[in-house]
Amino acid sequence: MPAYAVAHLHTPSDHEDVLRYIELIQDTMEPYGGRFLVHGSPVEVVEGEWPGALVMLSFPDTEAAHDWYASPAYREILPLRTGHITGDVVLVEGVGPGYDARRTAAAMRTGHGRPAIS
Repeated sequence: MPAYAVAHLHTPSDHEDVLRYIELIQDTMEPYGGRFLVHGSPVEVVEGEWPGALVMLSFPDTEAAHDWYASPAYREILPLRTGHITGDVVLVEGVGPGYDARRTAAAMRTGHGRPAIS
């Protein structure tokens, strides 16, 4: 199942360290099958508020996403971003091709929680 790294960057910056981070991040992702889905695109807020920017990365699975985030190569460049940008980053597993939200609602109604996401 695919996994995603989603970053809500509250205080985007063009600081030289951030630009260096952007130059280097691709090489840290490639060994784990990571790729950008969203990077620097303007967001259109249709509900609520969204200060800042959105970045979304895709990985083949949760293990690859975790391995990338914990990798020495990524940990080495991470302070280039975190020293200048505040935000939130989450890793989340996606849903499989057969996912049906109606099954999730039915399971929640019967008190059986959420069914498998495949």
